[in-house]
Order: sequence, then structure tokens, then C-alpha cells
Amino acid sequence: MVTQMSDDKFPGWHGTTIVGVRKGGEVVLAGDGQVSLGQTVIKGSARKVRRISPGGHDVVCGFAGSTADAFTLLERLEAKLEASPGQLAKASVELAKDWRMDKYLRNLEAMLIVTDGSDLFVITGAGDVLEPENDVAAIGSGGNFALAAARAMADSDKSAEEVARRALEIAAEICVYTNGNMTVEKISK
Repeated sequence: MVTQMSDDKFPGWHGTTIVGVRKGGEVVLAGDGQVSLGQTVIKGSARKVRRISPGGHDVVCGFAGSTADAFTLLERLEAKLEASPGQLAKASVELAKDWRMDKYLRNLEAMLIVTDGSDLFVITGAGDVLEPENDVAAIGSGGNFALAAARAMADSDKSAEEVARRALEIAAEICVYTNGNMTVEKISK
């Protein structure tokens, strides 16, 4: 039996758009700044894309969902990366296993997009570590809008950053839980 979580129990699902684009030897993550609680905008300038450097290896992470839950997951990912420096795939799988199996962690409501400039993964609480097709990933309430826009531009002459920025702009025009106040991080291997 599959149960779905209602918005009443977890209103945080409506509140962000993160898009990742891998192109031309670099990966760009872009995220909007809107924080919504139900139908109210609480903040318009949150940073949901961050750079971490465990063991001197840069990793860029974007998150959607509950902020406290996402920070807990980012701390866990950082610890996994410190245990396996430079091995994002291994650290991501280990995080996903813990997230799915641990009694405390499995209740966390967030999703992550992570990249080291080479690999690009979406990590979920269902135990998934997904490498997206077409070098584009997106999560959050406006994720499907950003994903469609980025995929449509992927073969253009635009850079990864230009594609990510424009895709997020398009999502912000459509999704009421996404704004145009962007945080953009670029990383290459």
C-alpha cells in the first residue's frame, strides 16, 4: 500500500525550484530564493544552492523540501564525502542507504541535487541516486517546468549557466512557489 503525504502534514513541498545543467565541461546548479509556508511567502532571498568542500574536494548541492531536513542531509553527505574523499557516487549511495534505512532519517522530507563538476545526481529519501538523462536535473515545486525548459535549450549554443538561469526564470513565471531571486553555483572538473 502506497500512501501519499498531504500538504497539511508537509507544506514545504511547495517552495522551491532547483535545476542542474551539465554542459561544456561544467555543471551549474541554480535555485530560486522563495520560502513559502502554505500559501504565504515567508522569505524571498533564501540560498538553497550551496558549495561544500569536504577534504578539499568541492561539491555543489541544491535542496528542495524542509530546510532543517535538507541541512541534516547535507551534513550527512559531507561526512560521507570526508570518509570517501573525491568519491561523490559512493558518498551519495551511502547517504541514500542511510536515509532509507535509518529510523530517524527516513522521516526527513527533502530532495538533493549534488555535483562535483563531473557527476550529477538526484538523491531521494526513497533510496534513489539518479543520474539524469540529457544532463539536466530539476527538483521542487517548479522542477518539472525548469526541467522542460532546460531540456529544450540543452542543444542550443547557450552555456550551462545560461540554460540553468533561463530555465529557472521560466519556472518562476509559471510556478507560484518559485521566484526569480537566484543563487547560481558553477563547478567544473
